[in-house]
Amino acid sequence: MLGLRIWKLGIKSLLLHPMRSLLTILGIFIGVASVIWLLAISEGISAKAQQQIEKLGAENIIVRTVKPPSEATAEQRGPLTYGLTRDDWRLLDETLHSVDTATPIREIRRQIRRGPNTVHGRLVGCTPEYAQLNHLEVQGGRGHFISQVEVERESNVCVLAAEVAEALFQFEKPIGKTVHVDQDEYVVVGVLKPKGATAAVGGSLSGQEFDKDVYIPITTLWQRMSDYIITRESGSFSGEIVELNQVTLKVGNVDHVMNTAELVRESLSHHNRLRDVSVVVPLELLEQAKQTKFMFMVFMGLIAAISLLVGGIGIMNIMLATVTERTREIGIRRALGAKRGDIIRQFLVETIVLSVVGGLTGVLGGLLCIPAVDLARFLANAYDPALVAELPDTIRDVRPLIVPLSIPLAFGISVIVGVVFGLYPASRAADLDPIEALRAAN
Repeated sequence: MLGLRIWKLGIKSLLLHPMRSLLTILGIFIGVASVIWLLAISEGISAKAQQQIEKLGAENIIVRTVKPPSEATAEQRGPLTYGLTRDDWRLLDETLHSVDTATPIREIRRQIRRGPNTVHGRLVGCTPEYAQLNHLEVQGGRGHFISQVEVERESNVCVLAAEVAEALFQFEKPIGKTVHVDQDEYVVVGVLKPKGATAAVGGSLSGQEFDKDVYIPITTLWQRMSDYIITRESGSFSGEIVELNQVTLKVGNVDHVMNTAELVRESLSHHNRLRDVSVVVPLELLEQAKQTKFMFMVFMGLIAAISLLVGGIGIMNIMLATVTERTREIGIRRALGAKRGDIIRQFLVETIVLSVVGGLTGVLGGLLCIPAVDLARFLANAYDPALVAELPDTIRDVRPLIVPLSIPLAFGISVIVGVVFGLYPASRAADLDPIEALRAAN
C-alpha cells in the first residue's frame, strides 16, 4: 500500500505542472525516437548497398577495362591501345582451375535502325552466361537469349532490350525480323523484360543501364566490328583500340574467391604500368560493406545517445527545480517521520514516470520512421521531381529498416538515464534537514 501511495503521489505531483512535465517527456521522446530513426536509416542504407553488391555475385570476380591516366600513355604513338585483350581472357580461362566460367564482354556505342526508327544504344557482344550474371530475363513467348550454338556459329542474331524493341518495332512483333547496326543486319531472336539500371558500387564499379542494349554473340562482334573505335571530342577525332571491356569469372567454390582474385591480379600484372585494368571482388566489397555498416551504426547510435543524454539533463534540471519549490513539503514530511529513503523513492518515482512515458512515446514515434520517410519522399517528388532525380540512388530509393534491438535498447537506456539523472535531485531532497527546510520555506 505504501508503494502504491508513493506512485500516486509522484504522478499527482507531475500533473500539478503539466507543461513542465510534457517538455521533460519531449526531451526523452526525441532521444528515443532519434535512436530508432537513425539506426533504421543507417540499416536501410547499408542493406541497399549490400544488396547491390550481392547482385554482382559473391562467387564472381569482375575484371574491367579502365581508361589509363594520360601520363601512363604519354609514350604511345598512334591510336590509344589499352585494356583487356582476348589473350588475357584465354589466359584466365585456361590457367585458373578454380574458375568455372570466364565470360568475355565487349560494349560499343552504336546506332540501331529499323526502317525510319532509330535508337542510339549499346551493342554488347557476349555469351549465354551474360544473362545469368546480370539477371536478364526474356519476355514470355518472345524468343530466347544468345545461345552457345549461335556463339560458335558466329550467327547474325540479336536480343533486344525492352525499350529498344518498343522504339524500333512499336506495335510489331520483333521476333524473326531484322535490325541494322552500321551496315550489318541482325535477326531478332529475343526480347528482354524491362530491367532497371544498377547503381554504382562505391568507386569500384560504375552503374550500368540496360534499357538501350542490343546483345549479339561476341564472336559475331569480333568478326564484324573492329577493335578500333573513333571518338569525337571538342571538334577533334581520336582513336582507341580496345578488345574487351570486361571478363567476369565465376569461381566454383566461394571459399576460393579471394585466392583466385590474387592469382588474377598476378596473371594481369603486365597491365600494372598502364593501370588500365581493374579487378573487382564483390565478396571483398561485401565484407567491407559489413564493417562499414557496423561503424556507421555505432556512429549514428552515439549521435542519438547524445539526444538521450540531453533529455536526462532536462530531467535533472526539472527535478532540481522541483526540490527547491517543494522544500516546505519535504520539511513537513520529514518532521512527520518520513525517512530519507521515502523521500528518495518519491522523487525517483517521478523521474521514472517521466522517463518511461517519454520512452514509450519515443518508441511509437520511432516506429513511424518508415511511413514518415515514404511521406517525405512523396512530397519531395511532388514538389521538385527533378531535384529528387539528381540524388544518388542509395539516398533516393533508401527504405529505413527498423533494427529490432534498437527498440528495447532505446527504451532501456531512457529508463536508465531517467533513474541516473534523477538520483542526485532525489538524494539532495532527502538530505534536507527538516528544521532548516521549514525555516527556509517560511
